[in-house]
Amino acid sequence: MEIGSCIKAPNGSGPTSYVTRASCLNGQFVPTQNRISKASTYVTLPNKLCTCKATLKETNNSVEAVEKVKVQPSETELSSLTAISPLDGRYWNKVKDLSRYLSEYGLIYYRTLVEIKWLLKLSQIPEVVEVPKFSNEAEAKLQGLIDGFNEADAIQVKNIEKITNHDVKAVEYFLKTKCQEDPEIAKVLEFFHFGCTSEDINNLAHGLMLKEAVNYVILPIMDDLVNAIYSMAEANAHVPMLSRTHGQPASPTTLGKEMIIFAERLSRERRDISQVEIFGKFAGAVGNYNAHVAAYSDVIWPHVAEQFVNSLGLSFNPHVTQIESHDYMAKLFHSFIRFNNILLDFDRDIWGYISVGYFKQVTKAGEIGSSTMPHKVNPIDFENSEGNLGIANAVFDHLSMKLPISRWQRDLTDSTVLRNIGVGLGYSLLAYKSALVGIGKLQVNEVALNKDLDNSWEVLAEPIQTVMRRYGVEEPYEKLKELTRGKAVNKESITEFINRLEIPVEAKNELLKLTPHNYVGVAAQLVKDACIKRHE
Repeated sequence: MEIGSCIKAPNGSGPTSYVTRASCLNGQFVPTQNRISKASTYVTLPNKLCTCKATLKETNNSVEAVEKVKVQPSETELSSLTAISPLDGRYWNKVKDLSRYLSEYGLIYYRTLVEIKWLLKLSQIPEVVEVPKFSNEAEAKLQGLIDGFNEADAIQVKNIEKITNHDVKAVEYFLKTKCQEDPEIAKVLEFFHFGCTSEDINNLAHGLMLKEAVNYVILPIMDDLVNAIYSMAEANAHVPMLSRTHGQPASPTTLGKEMIIFAERLSRERRDISQVEIFGKFAGAVGNYNAHVAAYSDVIWPHVAEQFVNSLGLSFNPHVTQIESHDYMAKLFHSFIRFNNILLDFDRDIWGYISVGYFKQVTKAGEIGSSTMPHKVNPIDFENSEGNLGIANAVFDHLSMKLPISRWQRDLTDSTVLRNIGVGLGYSLLAYKSALVGIGKLQVNEVALNKDLDNSWEVLAEPIQTVMRRYGVEEPYEKLKELTRGKAVNKESITEFINRLEIPVEAKNELLKLTPHNYVGVAAQLVKDACIKRHE
């Protein structure tokens, strides 16, 4: 049977039946009689997904497709089955909060906002006498177009774009259509998009999209993630754990101290992301206000533009070409790469700790870890997080390297690239949520932690040779190397070695108190200090 040749469907409690000679109508298959079971069968699929023309013939152990299914993806419908990107398909429910900001709908909305706000700004400039100050009713009408913007409006813009083949001009025409019946606004329709190049509108729209998506979706989930790791650190501040450098046993630490490292690193990068200034320009076709000055030479347009950009909550970039230089985007996306790399490091460490048994994972009824090995409880959440962070960083790296570069006063290469901002943030969001789910399943396995420590008395070679140095014992490092390197070391052999040392009794007694469990330095205090500082 060829891929896509038929669709098999259950038929209640009866024998297996198949859809045959069916056509799709309103998301349902309208059935004909099944040639095998003589039963009617319905299969629900997305609207207009396919038309089935297969006639099936069943033998003892196989089904033969006589004709093929013709798959006909809908031109307007998108489902988890038809989406090319898994962000819009399989993972939609996990990333959909970004859609209102970073989708085509979001871009159209913010363009609409900028166009309307600019018209309102013009009405406040005394020298622009052709656009007098609007009445309260007219202002409410214009603000209502922003507040009430919906999917139907966005579709109307897209329909206009089919004619204009220009997305920003389509927004201008949409607004003129919406306002032409208002007697006051109708008089100034031509002042929509006044003095603007498309990038005046676009760069502010992209800035607002980024600002609100990061502030309202990304930073809160980052905070949840950082808080979860801080909680892990605080709860396990005193839980001793064998360190590993180069994969080999090293001086003990505590589980909490290793977690506080990640919490602090991520917290710093989160703070840097929140402090990146988002810039905007509004200086016309090549950044000189040429058209503005030609129309109203007595207006100080750079000052007006600065006021306008600032009124949207963005910082003003006065020195530009046709486009805002996108340097802030490069800075922001590089900050995301650093945050994501740290989280990727965390994912891999936790994966390793799970593999050696330091963590157990809470199982969920009904979940399957392996299709063939029933016992498996795989660290899939951390693996998913790691994989998605890699995709996010690949996108962010390209955005950061490409966007600040534009030929002469501008080329169009940034336009198509900017449409992928949501891809980088979407895969990041997906990774953060996966890591959070994984953290929620973790249970510390102190039995495994203690077992490794009990089998690693050789790690006490470090403090012993250090104390020997203090009291002038010759060749302390070499003597401990002879005792421990490549050899089995236990409590008895360490104790015997300490007792033979010619050092003060007090120092010898302190060494005899050491075990792999308590030789952790000030690890717990480091966790405590970090948590106190965090709450200051």
